[in-house]
Amino acid sequence: MHQRLRPARAAAVALAIVVLAVGCNTADDWARPRATPTPVGTLGAGFVNPTAPPSPEATITPSPGSWNDVHPGKGYRVVLLTAGDDPQTQTLVTAVQDWAEDEHVSLKTVKVTAADQYVGRITEAIDLKPDLIVSAGNALVDPLALVTASHLDQQFLLVGAEIAEPTANVTAADWPGASYRGEGLGMSSTYDPSSFTPARATAAIQAGTASVLHGFTGIVLWLT
Repeated sequence: MHQRLRPARAAAVALAIVVLAVGCNTADDWARPRATPTPVGTLGAGFVNPTAPPSPEATITPSPGSWNDVHPGKGYRVVLLTAGDDPQTQTLVTAVQDWAEDEHVSLKTVKVTAADQYVGRITEAIDLKPDLIVSAGNALVDPLALVTASHLDQQFLLVGAEIAEPTANVTAADWPGASYRGEGLGMSSTYDPSSFTPARATAAIQAGTASVLHGFTGIVLWLT
């Protein structure tokens, strides 16, 4: 006749089973291999000219809302790379966080808090091997220009800023009033902090991600 488990031991066994089950099924296990991400939905008319796809480093002006039907697959892995506590950057960060929640994106955040951390934090973000790294904050533009060309297998999206000479893995989503390009070019004369509204920031992350998911990368999306 089998001996009955004492209550304390039975509870411990039950807890171990629960922990094992959670460990095997956690949605935060970024170490597991993943297939190439595919978009859910298609781009609408006016996003790009299907007979003349944008050339590298081109700037396109997609029709407003032409990206609305495109969504990342559930569990799409994104690292939000951010630097700066100014209101513009915080608006971008909030938009990315809200978008990730709405789209069931698996989001990790890497924040730069000191001037000597840029390359290290960017490398940290790359080492997480996300599907996409989203950059928010003008201070990241120049460091990203130095690093991204050496990591062509990693996709990047800059929202509210752009790299002057992007490689094929760097996409940007800008709008009138947001066009910082770094590389000593300084702030554009048309730069307008008040243009960083939640609606603009949300459109940037949605349109930018839709473009990357459909393979239109290394370009600038100019949102009107």
